[in-house]
Amino acid sequence: MLQIDINDHVAVVTGGTGQLGRTMVRTLAKCGASVAIHYHRDAARANELLIELREWDVRCMSVQADITEPADVFAMRDAITEELGAPDIIVNNAVIQYPWASVLEQSLEDYESQYRSCIIQNVLMAKAFVPAMMLKGWGRIIAINTECSLQNFPGQSAYVSGKRGMDGVLRVLAKEIGEKQITVNQVAPGWMVSEESHPGEGDADYIRGVPLKRRGTDQDIANLVAFLASDLAGFITGQFISVSGGNVMPAI
Repeated sequence: MLQIDINDHVAVVTGGTGQLGRTMVRTLAKCGASVAIHYHRDAARANELLIELREWDVRCMSVQADITEPADVFAMRDAITEELGAPDIIVNNAVIQYPWASVLEQSLEDYESQYRSCIIQNVLMAKAFVPAMMLKGWGRIIAINTECSLQNFPGQSAYVSGKRGMDGVLRVLAKEIGEKQITVNQVAPGWMVSEESHPGEGDADYIRGVPLKRRGTDQDIANLVAFLASDLAGFITGQFISVSGGNVMPAI
């Protein structure tokens, strides 16, 4: 029977204690991967997740790092490699949240933080983890983008600029390392329902534009991430894949 099997692989999920991060960590673990849970500040949540995974007999660890700082990212790599082995699946999910405002009102610091969290994170994660993937001749880089990158709504300029910037970096990276059988793809969620959020105010207006006429869940995102991490997706690279029920449809 065909199934998603990533046994004997080591995955790293940045922002692993967030709502989407936790779902992806659990899903990758259920597919057989050893998992490193990255966190920045929420050590308690990381520990809760570790306890949960260990009850499933999953090889796992948590690791603290600021994913915008080179020294932190390389120290994270070294710690994971020592405990679990060299990671060959990285999921770049960490994000900095802030109030949205118009271009005229958004602070320059917000643009800088999005540049660091979206672009620099992906650059540093590649620099830290790709060399070992190249030696192995196998690897998966999966980055979490957003449907906002295609919508360009008012108030989203800092967020969109960061996400569109990482899109360019990752497409170039896919071409640079593809011959080593390392794939690079982006997953772009719509407005999803998470384990700590529920359908509510504003749903009707959003759902009106969604062909499937509902909001998806974080599990829908995690399912695609698991697929892209597996050998089933070995000939898919350089892609920006929307998981939005058709709310946005990237076109040729």
